[in-house]
Amino acid sequence: MSKRLLAIFAVLMIASMVLSACGPSAPAFECTDAIGCLDIAPDESVHLASMLTISGATAFLGEDSKGGIEIAIDDRGGEILGHEIILTGEDSGCNAEGGQTAATKVASDPTIVGVIGTNCSSAATAAIDTISDAGLVMISSSNTAPALTIEGETWKPGYYRVCHTDLFQGAVAAEFAYNELGARTTATIHDGSPYADQLQAVYSKRFVELGGEVTFEGAINVGDTDMRTILTTVAADSPDVLYFPIFEPEGDFIVAQFSEVSGLENTTLMGADGLLADSFPENSGPNVVGTYLSGPYVVGEAYDAFLDKWEAKYGGVPPSGFHAFAYDGTNIILDAVEAVAIVDEDGTLHIGRQALRDSMSSLANYQGLTGALDCTDKDFGEIGTSHGDCATGGALGIFEIGQAELDGNWPPPAVYTPGE
Repeated sequence: MSKRLLAIFAVLMIASMVLSACGPSAPAFECTDAIGCLDIAPDESVHLASMLTISGATAFLGEDSKGGIEIAIDDRGGEILGHEIILTGEDSGCNAEGGQTAATKVASDPTIVGVIGTNCSSAATAAIDTISDAGLVMISSSNTAPALTIEGETWKPGYYRVCHTDLFQGAVAAEFAYNELGARTTATIHDGSPYADQLQAVYSKRFVELGGEVTFEGAINVGDTDMRTILTTVAADSPDVLYFPIFEPEGDFIVAQFSEVSGLENTTLMGADGLLADSFPENSGPNVVGTYLSGPYVVGEAYDAFLDKWEAKYGGVPPSGFHAFAYDGTNIILDAVEAVAIVDEDGTLHIGRQALRDSMSSLANYQGLTGALDCTDKDFGEIGTSHGDCATGGALGIFEIGQAELDGNWPPPAVYTPGE
């Protein structure tokens, strides 16, 4: 045998011995997930996306939620399972067009693990089919329209929310108006959005069940600035409470012009979480004093620690009430990634997309900043089966805007919580 052949033979023998010493090679990963797997190489990041309203009059909601997401990532040291966590964002606005545009962009990126968003129910209603069809999970910090989680209505697989449903918020607002304020007549104004329309409907239904009368149900258009005509119609019956669960700036105009209309002198103003923003009192002016708002109410040592982190990172206090829900939603996705990811020896992650949904859908007794969360299916009786409603309904209160808030104080004090 030639020296050359002997040398080749020796190399092959050594290679064989090395392979034998290392044991058999691990079989290649085979994805059996029903809707596919996301593979993340050792040097690649775990990619989260946000779909929030980050421009225009509702940007405070997006800023509020984005801060909660970023603090949740910070609390994990910016990594998970040895991989950096990155966050990219799309502006979903607070309307159907923005939601659809953002969803199309997010769904076209196969590296995205999950989505935190949207802020507004109108954006979610437009986005939900695209996000679901892409095999993604999306969890919202502030979509409250009931239809989004009801089977047979807007709901699609992969959608979740951490905030309350308006089935709860509308009922609490009506009970406060009737039982605490002593109101027996009420009028409502909405803006045609899924959020406002569904919320005022729940409020009106519960108010009537309690024995009250709804004197007027009307709508404005987003973009309207002159509210005197609709306020004049409302004033014809001088209702005890005017309920207007809408957003800025339209809500600001209603409050500012309220005192110009005769017949509303004894009517109390009441809004909802869409107006729970630090800009609302100043933008509305002196008439805002005495206005009530329903919205998120979170307390406790863990939440206090979160606020300290917010002040250190951004300064001041959060501009709205859904930051803690965004924090919890981000952690729910990341905890599910940790639960279902298959990790190769080299650090590669394999994440089954249906497995991720299944993990989130089975979540129960999860202790978040906003309380005990339960994302399992729920029976809402004649309304139907709810999927992905993680909130248990406890983190909600009624707030009163006073002179201090008009002068710059934020947030306003809670004057009522359910069960008091």
